[in-house]
Amino acid sequence: MSDYSLYPEKPHIEKVKVESNWGLTAFSIVLFAGTFLLVFSDQLTFLLLLIVVLFVHEFGHYIAMKSFGYENVRMLFIPLMGAFVQGSKEKYSQKQSLIVSAAGPLPGIALGILFYYLSYQFQLNWMALLAFLFIFLNLVNLVPVDPLDGGQLFKLLVFQNQDLLLMIFSLTSSLSMIILDFFIQSWVLMGFGFLMAFKVRGMQVNYQMRKRLNAAGVKYISTFDELTNEEYAKLREVVIEETPALKKYLELAPENNEQLVASYVNSVLVAPVSRDASTIFRLILVIIWLTVLLTPFALYFFSDLHFVDLNLNWYFEQF
Repeated sequence: MSDYSLYPEKPHIEKVKVESNWGLTAFSIVLFAGTFLLVFSDQLTFLLLLIVVLFVHEFGHYIAMKSFGYENVRMLFIPLMGAFVQGSKEKYSQKQSLIVSAAGPLPGIALGILFYYLSYQFQLNWMALLAFLFIFLNLVNLVPVDPLDGGQLFKLLVFQNQDLLLMIFSLTSSLSMIILDFFIQSWVLMGFGFLMAFKVRGMQVNYQMRKRLNAAGVKYISTFDELTNEEYAKLREVVIEETPALKKYLELAPENNEQLVASYVNSVLVAPVSRDASTIFRLILVIIWLTVLLTPFALYFFSDLHFVDLNLNWYFEQF
């Protein structure tokens, strides 16, 4: 007997297509700049260079995502936090995902090294500061802590499709960020660490749900469109049982809510990722990653920036 005769047809989720909106990006940059200047009104030069560094970093991610056919790709700046590029695919490639994660920090560090030597050659203080920001911010971004690019690289290389390990990794990252920010008294970044803790709570809910799905043999590593009516029905049952708020709402309003249920089911699904990155590719990436992390030590021991007045104490205090 066919799947269609045993189970009702699953609902259709309308996909919302969001085009790249550079006007929104520009507005977010203005908001970022205005908020920054409210707090640090005398640091206009630093702000302009910071925006350049963040934009170049995120533009690397943007270009990589567009090249690999990601949809709904857009760049936004977050006041006093930084910036990010958002995009999605129904099915992911491990190799492409690794390239997307590396496409922000690696070119940024390369530009930082280039500006470093140009600043030394032409004795330009502002360019030395630009080089410092390129190298420092992108190096920090390569530290294997979620949600930094280094954390994404680490998860793609080690923890893919292992919910418990991913949850522990994110929790450890959140606690590490909160503790570090407490000692350096960076209250803004500490707030970001607490926000990450809420993400971990969501991961815990999904972990419990997927644990039950695994026990029942229900497929959840899939796109919504590829789910059969039977798979959707079984997922729907578990999702409702494991989501008290949704269950209570359905009891109070049992009619015309299948789209809401479908959105919950879709949020539980794990996008398929093809393990197409060869051992050689991953090994080369790890070697580049570790080599780049040694960059500041090489610059410190083999160069001289005595002509530069960066006022680094102030800058480090802001991070």
